[in-house]
Amino acid sequence: MRLVRFTDLTAAELDTWRMLRASNPALESAYFDPAFAAAVQESGVDVSVALDGRGPALTTLFAGQRSGAVLRPVGWPGADFQGGVYAPRGALDPRDLLVDGVREVSFDHWLLPAPAAERWIASRAISPYVEVGGGLDGYLARASRSGRDNMAQARRRTARAERDLGPLTFCAESGETDALSWLIAQKRRQYAATGARDHFAAVHRRELLAVLLAGRDPGCRGVLSTLRLGDTLVAAHFGLRAGPVLHWWFPVYDPAHAALAPGWMLLRQLTLAAPALGLTRIDLGRGDDEYKRRASTGAVEVGAGTVANGGLRRARHAAHRAAVGAARSSALAPLLRQAVHAGRRLRQGAPGGR
Repeated sequence: MRLVRFTDLTAAELDTWRMLRASNPALESAYFDPAFAAAVQESGVDVSVALDGRGPALTTLFAGQRSGAVLRPVGWPGADFQGGVYAPRGALDPRDLLVDGVREVSFDHWLLPAPAAERWIASRAISPYVEVGGGLDGYLARASRSGRDNMAQARRRTARAERDLGPLTFCAESGETDALSWLIAQKRRQYAATGARDHFAAVHRRELLAVLLAGRDPGCRGVLSTLRLGDTLVAAHFGLRAGPVLHWWFPVYDPAHAALAPGWMLLRQLTLAAPALGLTRIDLGRGDDEYKRRASTGAVEVGAGTVANGGLRRARHAAHRAAVGAARSSALAPLLRQAVHAGRRLRQGAPGGR
């Protein structure tokens, strides 16, 4: 394989990228589209693309971000699906990405199954989704009892909130830049209040959302949804859309209205609107958070791992994996998981997100 700058790709290579993605049903997510890589590039991050082949003869590619000798997936650390782009019978061994001075490849959401990457997978996690074909009635027919109960609670809370705060107004696809600024500000307050790493501390990550919101490429575009009660903006969500699939990416709500569980109200409104919007699935992203377990109707699996050249690098990552494995298998593991889940609930609300 060879590594090139995204801006040096030819029109034929971009067309082949789109064709390969379209031919592979596993790559429905917007993260695999060249429009996502283009938005990351426009936000101020240099994107590199590993290619196997040239022009229309291109068979496999991987979009990433390079930092010195380390290559990570494009959009890192915010990309919830990662991996190669190739036809259904294709494959990509992450070790093949150790080219042109790259000495380490790290990933944390590699889409599975991926037999060629299997030996590099150090840990796995589920990435749930919600099937919304047929709207709310279709969802309720597929949902677990817990999912149906939470949607019913969201309906009752909505009725009470409208009596107290005013009528609900839901905008599935808003172009309001003020609402986007509100969402980012609320997320940053949420990160600060819970001690989580501030994803939006970096200017280019804030810029990425603005670029995606302004984009119109059907392969990947930003979707901003807002929920108001009366004149008050109570909750909002910024996601990525590719055709009939929406990725649940950055949801947030005003903590002053946390008792209403606005996240569930927002998810219910999106599910209701799904037929009119042409949506059939909402990907919730990796995690075993309680709201994802309750809301989901299915899941795929993603993996994390590192491929490295050099004995010291391999030893360092092997030691890290051993430490993580020991923690998970120790007697303290249940308590650690409880603490993590409690922190997530405080940070994310229900439903929450990144």
